[in-house]
Amino acid sequence: MEIDSVFYTDRSGVPSNLLLDQLPSYQSLLYRRKPAASGSTKRRSISRSRAGSSNSVKSGQTTLARQYEEKQRSPTLQRAIRELPKTMAEKRRDKAERLEQDRDLSGWSQWRQSTRRSLRRMKEDSLELLRNLELWRGDIHVIEGMFGTGILSYFSFLRFLVLLNFVMFLLMFCFVILPIVVAPHASGNATFHPADESVCSRYPSTTRRGLVLFQQHITDLLSGEGFLEQTYLFYGYYKVQAIHFSLITYNLPLAYLLVTIAYLFLSLIWIVKRSTTGFKRNLVQDEDRFQSFCNKIFAGWDFCIVNENAARLKRSSLQYELKTDLEEERIKQKIAHRTRREKCRIYAIRLLLNVFVIAVLAACFYAIYMATNFSQKVQTTKVNFALDLIYEYLPSIVITVANFITPLMFSLIIQYEDYSPAFEIRFTLMRCVFMRLTSICVLLVSLWGQITSCNDGCVCGYDHVLYPCWESRVGQEMYKLMIFDFLIIGAVTVFVEFPRKLIVNYCNCGLAKWWGQQEFAIPNNVLEIVYGQTICWIGTFYCPLLPAICTIKYFIIFYIKKVSLVNNCRPATRPFRASSSNFFFLAVLLIGLTLACIPVAVSIAQIHCSQACGPFVNYNTTWEVLPRTVDTLPAGARSFLLAISSEACAVSFFVITCLAMFYVIALAGAHKRVINQLREQLAMEGRDKRFLIQKLCQAQSSCAVRSRISAPQPRSRSSGSGTPSYRSNSGVFLVQPPPDSATQV
Repeated sequence: MEIDSVFYTDRSGVPSNLLLDQLPSYQSLLYRRKPAASGSTKRRSISRSRAGSSNSVKSGQTTLARQYEEKQRSPTLQRAIRELPKTMAEKRRDKAERLEQDRDLSGWSQWRQSTRRSLRRMKEDSLELLRNLELWRGDIHVIEGMFGTGILSYFSFLRFLVLLNFVMFLLMFCFVILPIVVAPHASGNATFHPADESVCSRYPSTTRRGLVLFQQHITDLLSGEGFLEQTYLFYGYYKVQAIHFSLITYNLPLAYLLVTIAYLFLSLIWIVKRSTTGFKRNLVQDEDRFQSFCNKIFAGWDFCIVNENAARLKRSSLQYELKTDLEEERIKQKIAHRTRREKCRIYAIRLLLNVFVIAVLAACFYAIYMATNFSQKVQTTKVNFALDLIYEYLPSIVITVANFITPLMFSLIIQYEDYSPAFEIRFTLMRCVFMRLTSICVLLVSLWGQITSCNDGCVCGYDHVLYPCWESRVGQEMYKLMIFDFLIIGAVTVFVEFPRKLIVNYCNCGLAKWWGQQEFAIPNNVLEIVYGQTICWIGTFYCPLLPAICTIKYFIIFYIKKVSLVNNCRPATRPFRASSSNFFFLAVLLIGLTLACIPVAVSIAQIHCSQACGPFVNYNTTWEVLPRTVDTLPAGARSFLLAISSEACAVSFFVITCLAMFYVIALAGAHKRVINQLREQLAMEGRDKRFLIQKLCQAQSSCAVRSRISAPQPRSRSSGSGTPSYRSNSGVFLVQPPPDSATQV
């Protein structure tokens, strides 16, 4: 049996290796071990533990070696040769070995392997074809090469929204619009809701008659009224109860409701799926500050950059990130050493500033509320083209002005609140997100206040005089917000960013140089498109073709932003990492989806449907179509659905979900503890290596001193024979250890 002098002690119980007993890892183990009853017991336990550790290490090394060989062998047989991380000579040798192995196989095995290779090649070719068909693939690669992955993430996010809106449009088109379009041409009989003589079912035509001026068509096109109101664009056109084909009867109200739930649920699943990767990366990067420093220094460069200016900008952004991290560390130390008086002063300043921010937000929301009420009252009276258009777009104008002023105020206020630089950015962005998304909710609340308030007691459940089809009116407001947002983005690019670049480039005055070129601020641009996407989610129920308009809008915005980025703007001085930015974009988008679901759910479940338009004329609320449809099903299906929707099933599902959540939390805690232990082990191994190197250098220094003392006469350095000379400042290996060295390796 081979005796390991590192882990075994001699018979006397005295350790045979004093050097390894001085390792920081071993000393830490002794410190954490419980004290034994006596010194001999302690020594025996140490000896047994060291012997056991030796056996475990040896067996572990054997097992790991065997597992490593199997792991190396199995992927080599499964993976393609060109994917292996080997040299060309090794790949050729592996290919020859595989061919030799294939000759020894039977015909059935050879056919299986050839079929597997053909299917794998077909899969790779199809994936490559899909990559080539990817939208804006070449343009995004150009942007990535010129400006890096931070700005690339914005355009990738824009492409994701284009695809999402296109899928939403396909759902609405296939299940709501297409059955009505093909019914007359496919022997289908559409059953429309019967029109009675009640005051609630009167829906006067909004089409202009007689001589119509050109500017009136422009007003109708921008506001959604006139000839556009009673078309496929808005909710009021779909006054169909059922479509009877030769074999089936298509229930359009049920399809309308289910498609609304489907596109919201699909958006949720798609966003959550895309955000998981960014959340993992963001969690790993924010776990340890030292790891963040290492990532920036050793792996922070973006090798996709091929432009010299972009490389210079990337270098400055890395420098800014390091300065920001150091500033955050300085602020943390400053916070830790604050006195009680300083803390009270800072908290008082923050309290006053947050009260001021709340007052600003309240003033903006009140202005939006009053503008919406005024716009709804004056729309019945027509004055002239310009004033009518201003009255139509007055809520949109107020919302846009508020969204432009409040970020500037928030950026100025945050400087006096004494936060860290990273928290300043996040906190300002969250305030801007709250302002943009809540303004839409204030608009809807003010609209529903006008719709549900009546002077004659609300016989129909809503104001049927001013709003005979209130769903179409809400759809028109969402349509106007979408169009106005697109016009503002285009106008800012043409009339602000382009002239600013001309002034900065061709004007030598100090004010122009101080003003500088427009920055392509990624967070602000993301908030713009998230604001538009939230409008799309809310408005799709009232304006079924709004996803198509949003798809076209984002398609054009992509090229507008690309031209603006290349010609008018420069990247922001404050960098935005691709991993954290992707997660931030999707997190803000998820907040927008949550806020969009609230008004849609309230209008579906609470507000009385219009009795003059739309597919839900015969229902009090939109949700009533679902229980009525369930009542018409066979007894077995009805019982199954009622059992699923019962309280017992809901409680059981909730309990199972809680148990699964607790299990995942416990598993995550266990993994976190293992990760912390591995980190401690890695840090301890680093200390052991440093300790051993120090001892090795000391031993080499002492050896060099002894060799010089024992030598009778020093020989010249140029002589090539004799005892080798030792230099304590450059050697790292012992050529011949001293006879009385304490190390036995």
